[in-house]
Amino acid sequence: MSHDLTDAWNINNRIHLYLLEGIPETSLTADMGGKGRNVFALFAHFHNVRLMWLKAAAPDLFADLSKIEPKPIGTKADISEALIASGQAIAELVERSVTGDQKIKGFKPNVTAFTAYLISHESHHRGQVEWALRLSGVPLDDKVSFGLWEWGTR
Repeated sequence: MSHDLTDAWNINNRIHLYLLEGIPETSLTADMGGKGRNVFALFAHFHNVRLMWLKAAAPDLFADLSKIEPKPIGTKADISEALIASGQAIAELVERSVTGDQKIKGFKPNVTAFTAYLISHESHHRGQVEWALRLSGVPLDDKVSFGLWEWGTR
């Protein structure tokens, strides 16, 4: 049985995948004018931070996952596969905690705050993806841009 908190996490992950679908493969190199990470590296960062938390809080869920190196730039398929896998692992971590003691090892105060923290962190960087695309002259299609806010249908 899935809890509302786990459902919110899964929607967040599907939003990432929806965004990724709307980005041309050639735009994974887009950045914010040479500052910071490019689009591929931002998606890799989502995944790698998830792995950091899994390694600390649930090593059994971390065991079969691999970090994505930001260079050389991989493909959308690489990112998609990684986000699906790490997203499912985080969902399992959240679900275990929700049905258990409400705690995440190494994070205070509780699983709700942990999930909010991860979603906030990833949303911040999702905004950077959009900004990098815009600055590179390849803004998101309006359908995709507005679709990122359709949590009820994702």
